[in-house]
Amino acid sequence: MTLELDPELFLPEPEPRPVRYTIISVDDHVVEPGYLFERYLPEGLQERGPQIVANANGQEVWHFEGQVFLQVGMNAIAGRRKETVKLEPSRFSEMRPGCYDIEARIRDMDIAGVWASLNFPSQITGFCGRVFFAAQDVEVGQACTRAWNDWLHDEWYSAYPTRIVPGGIAYLADPQAAAAEIRRNADRGFTAISFPERPHKIGLPSLWDRDHWRPIIEACVDTGTVICLHVGSSGVHEAPPGAPSLQLGATLFGSISLVSAAEWLWSGWAVEYPDLKIAMSEGGIGWVAMLLDRLDNIIDRSGYGLGWDVRPADVLQRNFWFCSLDDPSTIDTRHRIGVENIMVETDYPHGDGTWPDVQDVIHEAWGHIPDDELRMMCSENAAKLFRHPLPERTLP
Repeated sequence: MTLELDPELFLPEPEPRPVRYTIISVDDHVVEPGYLFERYLPEGLQERGPQIVANANGQEVWHFEGQVFLQVGMNAIAGRRKETVKLEPSRFSEMRPGCYDIEARIRDMDIAGVWASLNFPSQITGFCGRVFFAAQDVEVGQACTRAWNDWLHDEWYSAYPTRIVPGGIAYLADPQAAAAEIRRNADRGFTAISFPERPHKIGLPSLWDRDHWRPIIEACVDTGTVICLHVGSSGVHEAPPGAPSLQLGATLFGSISLVSAAEWLWSGWAVEYPDLKIAMSEGGIGWVAMLLDRLDNIIDRSGYGLGWDVRPADVLQRNFWFCSLDDPSTIDTRHRIGVENIMVETDYPHGDGTWPDVQDVIHEAWGHIPDDELRMMCSENAAKLFRHPLPERTLP
């Protein structure tokens, strides 16, 4: 797809960056194209599914079950001029085609020197599919979940299977339906699923509700599907009255990851299922070494542990992975975290994202790190975790 971008909104088209590192980004995003649900929902359900509508202000918005979702391209501001990023895209023409068109996305990945990318949904779906598993119409909610997965498989992944790490969503309100969808996706190559970090915050049962979560956890373990906990999938920091919510929320992303990692750890699922794989998607790594130290403290000093046969810190390092944009001040805690547990994200096309300068950002923050560790963190760890192919030559 070619689309002439508004020069008042967008910077000039960037030149391809020199490639120093083979990069698999484990946290990027798609914007659902306007035709997705019309094309992929079964006949008879399209009119009850999400619809793109142009409102009186000229914005393209999603309508679904009486709700209006204004952010047709949630934070999809890659390539925009800095003075314009205060404005959320309100039309598809106000975002790069790489947000919603796979051919354009591959070109943008090539510009930035990104070998492969794992992509999360946008607002009409919710990072973990929450819009659909919270739908009043269960039939439509389940059908929308399958439609999103079918679109990602047929148009996003299948066109470039070596460049896209396939991750799906599931109808998490129904354990049996969710488990069946995880297995269906795994059978066609999906290796990840997006979960809410803190399910109880968005109306789902607590992680300690064994009856609800066991079929879902077992489906993930049986298929080797990685549970990805994306920051913001169950809400952001609750700001005090009068506080700047955007600034606080953006500042405290890491604290949400810390809390959710601790909850998933102490839920005990990874003790019961030692092969369970959990990836903290976004949130950085600056808090991980502190969490590991604290876990050791409550075993060795205070005695607050639960009496597991395995140390909680060892479970965290065995079953959890973490991702980083750069973490320039805390990347040197990598040996405490475990070099094998750290991966890279670019967060395309969001405001935190490093596109198109991914290579330079990594070089500036990580250039002092030995090549073997760079290969692990930039691509090899992700390739192993998500069972994804690497190119013939891996850099550096």
